[in-house]
This record gives sequence, structure tokens and C-alpha cells, in this order.
Amino acid sequence: MFGAGGGTSSYEEIETTDLIVLWGSNAREAHPIFFHHLLKGIDNGATMYAIDPRRTSSTAWADHWLGIDVGSDIALANTIAREIIAQGLHNEAFIAHATTGFDEYRASVEPWTLQEGERVTGVPASAIQDLAHAYAKAETAQLLWTLGITEHYTAADNVFALINLALLTGHVGRYGSGLVPLRGQNNVQGGGDMGALPNKLPGGQDVADDVGRARFEATWGVELRAEPGWHLAQMFDAIEGGDLRTLYIIGENPAQSEADGAKARHALESLDCLVVQDIVMTATTELADVVFPAAVGWAESEGTVTSSERRVQRVRMAVAPPGEARDDIDILVAMANRLGHDWPATTAEEVWDELRSLSSWHAGMSYERLEALGGLQWPCPDESHPGSKFLHARLWEEPSGGPAAPFTVVEWRPPIDELTDEYPIRLTTGRHLDSFNTGVQSGRSRAPRRKGATIDISPEDAEHLDLSDGDLARVTSRRGSVVAPVAVETGLRDGLAFMTLHYPDEVDVNVLTLDKWDPKSGTAEFKATAVRIELEG
Repeated sequence: MFGAGGGTSSYEEIETTDLIVLWGSNAREAHPIFFHHLLKGIDNGATMYAIDPRRTSSTAWADHWLGIDVGSDIALANTIAREIIAQGLHNEAFIAHATTGFDEYRASVEPWTLQEGERVTGVPASAIQDLAHAYAKAETAQLLWTLGITEHYTAADNVFALINLALLTGHVGRYGSGLVPLRGQNNVQGGGDMGALPNKLPGGQDVADDVGRARFEATWGVELRAEPGWHLAQMFDAIEGGDLRTLYIIGENPAQSEADGAKARHALESLDCLVVQDIVMTATTELADVVFPAAVGWAESEGTVTSSERRVQRVRMAVAPPGEARDDIDILVAMANRLGHDWPATTAEEVWDELRSLSSWHAGMSYERLEALGGLQWPCPDESHPGSKFLHARLWEEPSGGPAAPFTVVEWRPPIDELTDEYPIRLTTGRHLDSFNTGVQSGRSRAPRRKGATIDISPEDAEHLDLSDGDLARVTSRRGSVVAPVAVETGLRDGLAFMTLHYPDEVDVNVLTLDKWDPKSGTAEFKATAVRIELEG
């Protein structure tokens, strides 16, 4: 989503909370370090509900698994909300004190009876009711999600639906109760915090805010646009439309990571100039006119990194960059000077101190304090501040310390890629524990657990399609087709298939996926592709 929100809670809170709702997240494989904190919470007595189309390795630790149909998350959230309200379990005092829009929201979820929720989501009405009552009655509860919620064309509305549940029950702004969006990649939170978003400046400040923007203009000595720039999906649309002819990519591999991969590669190939700055050669660097070899951020550079819980920590240079590789800051400064600007050589700490002078979130985070304390969580407005373990405590203050939190009316819409007789199976995508993203780093080493690229199908579909483990199958969507070995998985239900994006050189899954994107967040519909699967040969 646009914005640099960050989790409202800290990792240590998951270890002490009473209830964990893990929604659209296979954290055991996608966020294994965090999952150890979650397991401590379970060991300490927390009850866990896992909501996922697949019976993943994470669900093995859950007390309850709700096997939701892909793309019906809003329907499930609205049904949970309706049950909470109908049974009088909502936190009326908190709603009256700290929120707006409740009456409209209540009316919008009224049609979502337990029976209607079961019909749309595939989750039994009794299971929905059980979760609704448990979440509403829990003393403390953590609601967690990741790409299973956000990689849909309804991404922002999916998130709003979950936020509504927290507001409905008061599970926000208190220690042990909060909303926890697990970031999809290392330092995604830090990138957003530093202004790598089309509508934000560093520190979450909106580009449309004249006062805030003026502070940056005074420091940087340039005039800044008050209008948001393009997000990634809009950039690709602009390339197709001829409005974007030059692209500078830093640490990203869109030739293999973007939905409808063939279309994305064609767009990159059509550019007048493509510059890529990266630590390894990728399918995207192969298309580039210029490649800048960069230092590895976690080992060859100085700087900071920010986790999903908003914790800023120091990164230190352990070894010098090899060969012609240079630090990202050095490359950008050299580029600026070649373009006619007078940028002096600068250190990572000097860049950080400039950021601290402009962002109230980070003002109290000197390198010295980050070193001494092992990291701090923003907001940290001055050097006497201990950092913030959780956000939105102001909602409980008397009077409320700021604007009220709005309920958001969200309507369920089914996945765009419709299931038909020609494309009868729903393909969803995700990650394996031993690999990362498009595999440009993890794929260069061997791992004993790595099974490689497969098309995972249920035992029922295997029997129906006359397929067995190891058979080669052709998987076809409305955009293209790939061939992959079959893996029969008991964690999948009839009509649901799974593939991972880690092995695009073997099986380019994103040839299949749909590039229709959420108008609020720009996120493509990676998780809900309609396919057919046939024996190859």
C-alpha cells in the first residue's frame, strides 16, 4: 500500500499475546526468524488460528486452520465482523471514543451472515463463528498478514478489512494487541521509510503537504513536485504508452518478478535506455544498456536496516567490495556529478544525519544510540526517547491524542481471472523456506531441502487428471504456459494448485500470472490465476 505504516506491534509482543491470527502468511517458510518468536507465543499459551488456502507448514502449529478459498478474504473478514456485532461482542466504548464511520460499516457487513460467509469463502460457518468469538473475547490478540493478503487486485481493501476487525474489537494501540504486516522482503519497511514510495517523502511525510515538502526543498535546494509519482505498475503502463523511455533499476529483477512476465520483458526491451545497479547479474541486467556493480548491503556497506516492527539497526562493513563494485551511495553521488550537479563525497552516517534532521520518526536515532542499544523502533523523536514498542496508544488517551481511526467500508469482489471449463484450477504462488524471490542469490548455492520448481496439485486433482509425482505437466493460463514436474501435496484441496517463483530459469511462473493491479496500491494479482494442467507429451 502507499504509505510507510509498519507493524503496530513489536516482535516480543507475539511471545506474550493470548491469541494469534495468522492470515495469508506461511511465516514458517517465508519469515522463519519471526516464526520462532511466534512459536514462543504458542509455547507461552497463545491460541493460533491460521487462515490460508493451503494447509502449509505454518498451520501445523495452529490450533485451528481455516481453509479459505483464494481471493475471498474480504468476505471472511466481513462475516467475522457481522458475527461480532450481532452477538454484541464489539468494543462499544473504544468505537465511540476512538473511531469514525461505524454505523456505515455495520450496515455494510449486515448481509454477511455465517451462512453467506461459508458459501463464498468455503470456510465452515462454525469455524468462522469460533474465530469471531475468540478474537473479540481475547484479552490481547495479534492479527498478522503478508503477501497472501496484499498480492491481489483488491490488496488495499483486503488490508482495510483486517484493520476494521482490530478497530471493532479494540485490538490496536495496546501492548500485546496489534496489526502486524510481515514485510515481503528484507528492509522493505526501511525503503518505504526513506521515501521509496511515489506519494511519500522520508519519514512518511506526504508529498502533497506544502509545509513538510518545503523543509525538504530547503535542505535539498530543489523544488519538489506536489503530485505523487508513478508506482511500479504505472511505470510499466507508461512504458507501453511511450511516456517512460528511460529506467534506472536498483536491486530489483522485474524481468522475472513481475506478473505477466512475457509482457514485462517486452516492455523492458522497448526502452531507449535501461540502467541496472545490482550485486549480481540477473535476467534484468541482461537487458540493460548499462550495469553498475554494487556492493552487498549486508556485508560490504555501512548503513541501517529497518525490520517489519519498525526497528532500525546498524549495518556494518565486514569486507571491502570486490573488483569494480562500489557502494550504492558512491554510485549515486558519481551519477549526480556526471549529470551536472555538485554533490560532495559523503558517508552513510552523514546521509543518515540529514535524514534525522528531516524525519521526526528518526530524529533521536543517532548512530551512537543505535550501536549502544542494538536498534530503536520509530517513532523516536529525540535522543532521550526510548523508541516506540507499539503504535497508536493515543487512541486510548483521554482525550484521544489525534484524529479518530476510520472504519472503511469494503466490498468483496471475486478474483479477476475467472475459473471456467477451459481453466478450471486456481493457481496460487508463494515461497519455499530454502529460497528467496527469483533465486538470483539463493539459487547460486545448494540446499539439502530444495526441491526445485514443481506444479503442486492435490491428490484428488492428480487422480482426476491422471498425473503422478514426477510426471511432466503443462500448466496453461490465459497468458502463456510452462512445463513443470508434478508434486502431489496433501496440503492442497481439490481445484487448488501451487507454484513458487524461485526458479524462473527452469520454470517461469510469472508467464502465467495476471498483471491486473490494485488501483490503490499498485499490487498485481499474483495469488489468483486460473489455469489448466495436462500431462506433457
